[in-house]
Amino acid sequence: MTDTFKTLATKRGPYKTHKQSYATSAGSTVGGDIQRLGYRPQAPYQLDLEVFTMADLRRRGGKEVRATHRYEFHTLVCVTQGVCTQVVDFEPVSCQPGSLLVVRSGQAHNYGRDEDWDGWNVLFRPEFVLPVSTTPRDPRHAVDLERLPQHVLLSSHELRQVTDSIQQMGEDTVIDAPLEDAHALLRHQLHALLTRLSIMHGRRQAQQPLISPASQRFQRFQQLVDERFVQCHQVADYASRLGYTEKSLARAVTAATGMSAKAFIAARINLEAKRLLVHTAMPVAMIAEKLGFEEATNFSKFFKREAGCTPAEFRRRQRDPD
Repeated sequence: MTDTFKTLATKRGPYKTHKQSYATSAGSTVGGDIQRLGYRPQAPYQLDLEVFTMADLRRRGGKEVRATHRYEFHTLVCVTQGVCTQVVDFEPVSCQPGSLLVVRSGQAHNYGRDEDWDGWNVLFRPEFVLPVSTTPRDPRHAVDLERLPQHVLLSSHELRQVTDSIQQMGEDTVIDAPLEDAHALLRHQLHALLTRLSIMHGRRQAQQPLISPASQRFQRFQQLVDERFVQCHQVADYASRLGYTEKSLARAVTAATGMSAKAFIAARINLEAKRLLVHTAMPVAMIAEKLGFEEATNFSKFFKREAGCTPAEFRRRQRDPD
């Protein structure tokens, strides 16, 4: 644990950082330089959720707040005042009052360099999304975080509703009650908040025109790319699996994203490559193999074409941005 986050742990205790490692062929481990953040409560704090403001995080976290981390927990970041540009999976997200970011476990997140803004952070374990009455065999009441977009822009009325809920949750993290009761209360409150956000998002979708056949084709393609981008690098493979012609698939992807289907696949591979370069110490050759490239040189050429620099240069820039 770094000194910066020791301060956080001393006050409320949910943070612990550790370096990503992987097993080499010889069985030893090599640590990465980019830290992952795990949710490891330390006494006396024992809850599976924490709420705090951005101003509080800056006071407690210092310079490390500005670093990129990969979370092992889910995070909601709700901007209440000021503007900022945060980065999620290496993509900048412009935020303003009412912006709510949903950062899922496993994603890379950076709060950005802007200082003149404030808002709420809600951290919780992935399993904490389930309400107290839900069992592993009865997931009907679980909230699917995947239904929510990465960035939601709330109206002023919606922002008040959301911040009121978050503030109440923050107050209840220090409620004088048995641990089991406090967990149950916070779990229900989180479930209610996420359900409210899902309803808000659903209203926006309902106001949009009906999904066209082309949009449906793109959605199926997008899902399949997420599942098969390591094994399938060619548009023809996806068209065959989906039962579309390459032309109809290409038109659907271009209409939805403004890019070709080939470029969309390449962008997904490139994103995973960036994640591996930043969050692990894997050699470039091992990353190439992991992403389905037969030769490391082909991967390096691909990455330089997509990212504008070699894999080694990208890794070095991310670890020493200044």
